Amino acid sequence: MASEGTGTHKDPVTGEMISKTELKRREKQREREARKQEKAAAAPPAQDGSANAPNEDDLNPNQYFELRSRAILKLKETQDPNPYPHKFHVTKSIADFVREYGEDGLIAPGKKLEGVLVSLAGRIHNMRSSGSKLKFYDLHGEGTHVQILANARDAADEKTFMATQQIFRRGDIVGVVGTPSRSQKGELSISPSEMVLLAPNLHQLPSGHFGLKDQETRYRKRYLDLLLSDDTRRIFITRSKIINYIRRYLDALGFLEVETPITSMVAGGATAKPFVTHHNDLNLDLYLRIAPELYLKELTVGGLDRVYEIGRVFRNEGIDLTHNPEFTLCEFYMAYADMYDVMEITEDLLEGMVRYLNNGSTVMKYHPEGKDGKELVMDFKTPWKRYDMIETLEEKLGVKFPPSETLHTAKANKFLIDLCRKHGVDCSEPRTNTRLLDKLVGEFIEPLCISPAFIVGHPQVMSPLAKNHRSRPGLCERFEAFLCGKEICNAYTELNDPFEQRLRFEEQARQKEQGDDEAQPIDETFVNALEHGLPPTGGWGMGVDRLVMFLTDSPNIKEVLLFPAMKPIETNATPSGQQ
Repeated sequence: MASEGTGTHKDPVTGEMISKTELKRREKQREREARKQEKAAAAPPAQDGSANAPNEDDLNPNQYFELRSRAILKLKETQDPNPYPHKFHVTKSIADFVREYGEDGLIAPGKKLEGVLVSLAGRIHNMRSSGSKLKFYDLHGEGTHVQILANARDAADEKTFMATQQIFRRGDIVGVVGTPSRSQKGELSISPSEMVLLAPNLHQLPSGHFGLKDQETRYRKRYLDLLLSDDTRRIFITRSKIINYIRRYLDALGFLEVETPITSMVAGGATAKPFVTHHNDLNLDLYLRIAPELYLKELTVGGLDRVYEIGRVFRNEGIDLTHNPEFTLCEFYMAYADMYDVMEITEDLLEGMVRYLNNGSTVMKYHPEGKDGKELVMDFKTPWKRYDMIETLEEKLGVKFPPSETLHTAKANKFLIDLCRKHGVDCSEPRTNTRLLDKLVGEFIEPLCISPAFIVGHPQVMSPLAKNHRSRPGLCERFEAFLCGKEICNAYTELNDPFEQRLRFEEQARQKEQGDDEAQPIDETFVNALEHGLPPTGGWGMGVDRLVMFLTDSPNIKEVLLFPAMKPIETNATPSGQQ
């Protein structure tokens, strides 16, 4: 038998599936409220002409929802008016209204712009009354707002107008037909001849003064967060501007935007643990992509010399302040270029972007612990500082590293393990040379990169897809850009030697056998593409979400994702069989 907590009974008012016990509780509550309403209906009307009704501010959320649902269902039944009309003709956005009629001196206080009729639509945030026939509303939309000065004497049909005013609640979406005006205090307004309910809000809207403070609710109900927080809206508008800037920049350099598969039989192109899914018709397990890299390089083999993609990638890893399991990545590949060309593009792209977003300045501030915490000052002015990985580690740790061409050996592994132990750097199993080096860099070099900086001189063992350094044996041509101690992009002179690529893949496969879930498997299709000839190529990838964090002063990656990954809400179900 189904449990009480699974929702086995339908609420006839709200349509929710709830337990039998909860349904009985609601029915009794409704009976009590119905009796109260009958008494109120029999009582004489109040002085302002409105019927006695419960003070909605005193109701809890469930009581308010039930009361409002019942009222709207009644309107659906009577169609007087229809609470969900199909269409309302809008002649002007609220932003355009403010821009056009908000000019000082155009409309005098207490006056209207006679002969002008406009139609606006938006959501009511605040409501105030001044007597029985004058109400003020704040109408919000497109990130701005305007006052509705609803006076019964301006109405086309006073009786209908007054009846409609009784329906409206905070959070309702309404249409307004009226004349631009200013209140006696000089506030820009619209004086309506008609107001129409377009979509009622059945729930209590959180106070405009206190807003939505609970962080979990903000992330789970982003629509409420956007309704109530101008700062949240600003973050996502900035995010859109950043993505559009990248797109325009690359298009201007002659790059072609492409799309590559989300699912594939091999998860390659990055060092990460993939998500696994299943194709029913083919009876085949597939991976969600961890990077589009290999596909994009195959396109470069095919003669698309400059390609890029901006899209979602998926990595089955932990969630923290700077990591989300799915995130937006931009990658581009540029034939006949190398890491040094790509480094110049990176500096030029990001300096120009920051100037575009920041009124021409290259200096921005970031608060990693929140607005009241410590402040980091970032300067994007080029050229950026460069840190050579091995040389910087030797300087910081006071040791001499083994020759670069031996950093893949067992002897180097012992050296790195001992070095990590000596300096208290924790590295969980498997303690491969790559992971040990990565931990040391994270501890001693990355924190130096507050303003954007490059880390260069990576050992080959850390970069299975990068070309070996042309003058430094054992190293590869790769850079990572860091900002506020966090990686924002990664780039190579791409490995285009199919013989070397196969050896690198085989080494990765050995690491996978040792227990490294993030090591890459051999991708025969990609190797075959290299065998047809990949021109000398510069490749680049950047995590868009993390960049948006820094450029919007957001300390948590969830702040810059409209719908971040969240743990499911736990519900307490009654044990099965207890009906």
